[in-house]
Amino acid sequence: MSTSTEPAGGRTPLFYTVAEAARIMRVDAATVYRAIREDAFPAVRLRTRYVVPARAVEELARQAAESGGVVDVAQVAAERRTVREIERLSGGASW
Repeated sequence: MSTSTEPAGGRTPLFYTVAEAARIMRVDAATVYRAIREDAFPAVRLRTRYVVPARAVEELARQAAESGGVVDVAQVAAERRTVREIERLSGGASW
């Protein structure tokens, strides 16, 4: 059984395990789990396991490279919570 993060055929996977995403970003898996629990990082929960969209990892790298600065996942989480709260208060209506 292969432990590579790359699926057969050399294509980028749609999802990474938390450990794979952490390894790609060079952080501890606990850091990724914390960010997921704090709604600062997207993930899909399948029963007791989480998988991370590969696009989320790529997007963070893209934002950091394009901005030339720091991408703060805590700020991303705060913005997501604000948008959700506005949607909740407005009954889901778009602006």
